[in-house]
Amino acid sequence: MRIQIDADLANAVFTLPQSGGAFDPDFFAYLQKLGQQRRSVILAFPPKAAGTFLRSAAINVIGGQLMRIVHAYGGREASPYLPALLRYLSGDPASPTLVTHVHMQALPANRHFMDALDLKPVIMLRSVPDMLCSYLDMLNSEPITPELWVNSLIPDNFAALDGDTQADFIVDIMGPWYASYFATWLDYARQSPARVCVLRYSDFKRDPVMVLRTLLGHSGFESSDFLCRRATEIAWTERALLRFNKGEHGRGAARFHDGHLARLETMLVRHYGLSAYRDDLLPAIS
Repeated sequence: MRIQIDADLANAVFTLPQSGGAFDPDFFAYLQKLGQQRRSVILAFPPKAAGTFLRSAAINVIGGQLMRIVHAYGGREASPYLPALLRYLSGDPASPTLVTHVHMQALPANRHFMDALDLKPVIMLRSVPDMLCSYLDMLNSEPITPELWVNSLIPDNFAALDGDTQADFIVDIMGPWYASYFATWLDYARQSPARVCVLRYSDFKRDPVMVLRTLLGHSGFESSDFLCRRATEIAWTERALLRFNKGEHGRGAARFHDGHLARLETMLVRHYGLSAYRDDLLPAIS
């Protein structure tokens, strides 16, 4: 497919940032101006936190279109792909709004990227044991493919492992990713509160319409209770297709033993100091 681009856009695509991800000041200014031309909805949720559900509802409200902003998935967490965003931002302003859902950490290079393009990501806080429990359900119900990995190889025989071995694997291998996810994003949110919108799963369960309006407002889109309520009702009827599992609070405490929960507490509280978010991330820990 042939794409027409001007010299400035070509330079932006092919000029590498610094090794840490920071852009040259001239390119940063160019990218900021380009990024402010079109709004987007960036759901940077962790796996199993209702991201697919809310993504679908947001598309319904604003007439958006699901677009991929990464080069490829294939077993790795998301890293924004500059050509994909530049193609959208420089495209027809009358085309559908970009809506995307990516599992990524707020690592320094990703922060530079989002700052440069004036992206306004949204994240979700949910109990890590509950999300890992839901992740286990997914791995046991679907063929093991790289699309189900997040920077961690999932063994092909995972579904055949006994329950204790599966629990050990998901806590020891996936738990650190979730801990780093929340540590990086909550640090970014403290530094740039106007850029990062922090949602809570408990609020989503209690009032999904309010949560949908909040994420759309943060992304720069006005909406109404009526449209958001209709969109969430439609998404609910399609929840099986959207990989919405059970959404129950406390499932992780029943699935994992005290040793598993203690290891997760060590990762989140001792190593990353997230005690202020303990009730959101570790409600099962006494």
